Amino acid sequence: MKFLTIKVVPVVAWSSAHPLNFQPRGLTLFFLCFGLSLFGLGEALLIAAGAGVSPWTVLAQGLGQQLGLSIGWSTFLVSACVLLLWIPLKQVPGIGTLANAVIISLVIEQALPYLPATDNYLLKVLEGLIGILLVGIGSGIYLTAHLGAGPRDGLMTGLARLSDYPIAWVRTTLEISAVSMGWLLGGSVGLGTLLFAFGIGPAVSLGLFLVRHLFRETE
Repeated sequence: MKFLTIKVVPVVAWSSAHPLNFQPRGLTLFFLCFGLSLFGLGEALLIAAGAGVSPWTVLAQGLGQQLGLSIGWSTFLVSACVLLLWIPLKQVPGIGTLANAVIISLVIEQALPYLPATDNYLLKVLEGLIGILLVGIGSGIYLTAHLGAGPRDGLMTGLARLSDYPIAWVRTTLEISAVSMGWLLGGSVGLGTLLFAFGIGPAVSLGLFLVRHLFRETE
């Protein structure tokens, strides 16, 4: 499975030369927004499935219980800490970092009312798996815009660059670390949580692999 060996985000025809590009080409913005929309749809499917929250939400739950914070504030704290880790990794934010929060939130808000909810646990798991795949492929598409990543994706790509390990393994390690710490702090873990922890790294790598092989990679 060659897609599991990808170590860097490919540079393709629509990639921006620098994350701090405030006048990107229309094609670059299209793939940024398209990828983030798929990401948001995947997140909405995960929520609708109800088979377990994401590993980072488990961490936020655990921190909230220990610090007496609401899930909103603890999620903000986790995101802020992840962004601080960008500094030693020399990760650069961009309009994609802001768009990550805005577009994903909007798509979740609009899509969630139309997604099926079921009491059948196998269907919940299937819906969750489709959601993980969409999040991964969406991530692979929007990252190739090179306009800045979301907090966790930036941490992932920064560590992959620094360690020279494949993105799939770096992301899986991050997710397992997050869910383990969250569980130890008192967060709740479901089957969907574990599927996400072990599946999102390969799914992101698959998205990057598809972009690299369907479109010509440039130097």
